[in-house]
Amino acid sequence: MKVVAIATGCVLVLGGGAAGWAYWHLDRNIRSVDIDKALGDDRPARADQVAASPSASPAQEPVEKGVLNLLVLGSDSRTGKANKALGGGAEGGARSDTAMVVHLNADRTEATVVSIPRDTLVERPSCPTESGGTTAVAYNVMFNSAYAVGGPVCAVKTVEKLTGVRMDHYLEIDFAGFADLVDALGGVDVTTDEDIDDDLSHLDLKAGQHHLDGEQALAFARTRHGIGDGSDLGRIKLQQELVKSLAAEASDTGLLTDPARLYKVADAATGSLTADTGLDSLSELSGLARSLGELPAEAVKTVTMPVVRAPSDINRVVADEPEATELWESLR
Repeated sequence: MKVVAIATGCVLVLGGGAAGWAYWHLDRNIRSVDIDKALGDDRPARADQVAASPSASPAQEPVEKGVLNLLVLGSDSRTGKANKALGGGAEGGARSDTAMVVHLNADRTEATVVSIPRDTLVERPSCPTESGGTTAVAYNVMFNSAYAVGGPVCAVKTVEKLTGVRMDHYLEIDFAGFADLVDALGGVDVTTDEDIDDDLSHLDLKAGQHHLDGEQALAFARTRHGIGDGSDLGRIKLQQELVKSLAAEASDTGLLTDPARLYKVADAATGSLTADTGLDSLSELSGLARSLGELPAEAVKTVTMPVVRAPSDINRVVADEPEATELWESLR
């Protein structure tokens, strides 16, 4: 969002037709999914409705105002040669191994980012499909199965079922797009507290500070077997650090003074995104980003949904209650 906001503000520097073409191209890069239409009214109330009254108008405020909850997914898409080369697997499927609920307070002075472990066993609700049918309700299934069977719409509905919190917006980035964005930024700096040696993600790092290119950063985000107890919880810790490092990189790379590089970064950022219909344009994304302009890094809290080992499977987890419910209630 930082990159898109900078690009939108600077693209007019190109002047005339070049500016118009650049804006048109970047805007068309963003893929869109109409989650509100697919899910209808059978959803948790928006935070602004709850704050006003139960009978408040369902019309949502502009993205620049009010409390917002966004579901941000990283998907290992299996579509396209670039994604397959980066470990996306065979054609015809995808999973959401990275899921974060981003909560923004009304005046945009604080943010909470809650990671949901992909191995969490959940009730997956019945979801509408593109063909006009519905999926069956499923119990004690992995959280990331929702995206696999029903795409973004089912992922959002499953998160809302799990949390009781309305997801006002949705953003998704895929394997190849993530790697391209990191490369366009010139890489990213990360610090590891322990050695990482993961044969599956092909990442081998000694403890300390490292400068990663796009493919390495993607491996860093996917690593789980080479750190900690080998569970998804170790991977989440790495992902949270990576997100913070990328945000700093987008702010400190001097993009404003290098229009060609700025455009390359903006093209990679927008080309990797899928958004709901309320965030599927440059103007909407940059409006949200501008509202976060004064949000200091220290005001962004990263946490993981409280979980415990699942009684039915030591390789899976379930929500730890009542702590998990208390966390989600704080975000409504």
